[in-house]
Amino acid sequence: MDPTTDNAGHPGDAAAARSALEGLRAEIAKAVVGQDPAVTGLVVALLCRGHVLLEGVPGVAKTLLVRTLAAALELDTKRVQFTPDLMPSDVTGSLVYDARTAAFSFQPGPVFTNLLLADEINRTPPKTQSSLLEAMEERQVTVDGTPRTLPDPFLVIATQNPVEYEGTYPLPEAQLDRFLLKLTIPLPSRQDEIDVLTRHAAGFDPRDLHAAGVRPVAGPADLDAARAAIAKTTVSPEIAAYVVDLCRATRESPSLTLGVSPRGATALLSTSRAWAWLTGRDYVIPDDVKALALPTLRHRVQLRPEAEMEGVTADSVINAILAHVPVPR
Repeated sequence: MDPTTDNAGHPGDAAAARSALEGLRAEIAKAVVGQDPAVTGLVVALLCRGHVLLEGVPGVAKTLLVRTLAAALELDTKRVQFTPDLMPSDVTGSLVYDARTAAFSFQPGPVFTNLLLADEINRTPPKTQSSLLEAMEERQVTVDGTPRTLPDPFLVIATQNPVEYEGTYPLPEAQLDRFLLKLTIPLPSRQDEIDVLTRHAAGFDPRDLHAAGVRPVAGPADLDAARAAIAKTTVSPEIAAYVVDLCRATRESPSLTLGVSPRGATALLSTSRAWAWLTGRDYVIPDDVKALALPTLRHRVQLRPEAEMEGVTADSVINAILAHVPVPR
């Protein structure tokens, strides 16, 4: 079969993989209205093997977005509602005694999936939050001293509510740094909200994606082919220096107590490469870096209290740095 026309996405078939992944946006739009930037961010995270923090008020289709993405990619997904009484073993799994064999057997937790939706992750204590750290960094969990490998692909998509902080446990900086991207889910525009209501009036059921017409348009093979192509995407010394200069500028900003770490710089380079490939280029340009700077860096900086009181935000600081740091020609 001619690999240039094989939409199965066999490894090495980069053109077919790009075409399949471009079809994700249209497929997800069958269930989710007007969240194209978030869809693109989730695809970038999958290509970079990174994790995503989704922030938005309740009712903006965060959970529906993840479920639809999983259906369109034919990936397994599980959802965990993080609550104050959730235990680490409720996420990772535990050893269970089997009376028939008089032995302990491992019962996998919901973390053994492709897309794990950690709903309202900041509502559970740090002990349970930390149960995800090994899974996110090493793509394995260790139970009773035995490491157990997670499926591939594996992506944690955690949500948090930006307006309700009572009874929450803010994520520590070390854990925030484990997320590749922080995507904000805004309230829909007036027309998008009208479209949502029109769909519901016509019988749309968010619990039945099959009835909504959502079908798999890409799969793990497409992701593998895309990652192989992204690994060959050229990064010039000038672009690498530009990424470093942006991140170093955050460490010198008078509005911040914490700037972007070297891990953040490598993350920005990875997401820029993925974006360059998605837009059809095999090399990175400054606009790719600018396009991914906010979602990649906004959760890796910490504002000074006095700057926060003056209404300064992480996004405004990063935008100011993007405007100030010289762009390579």
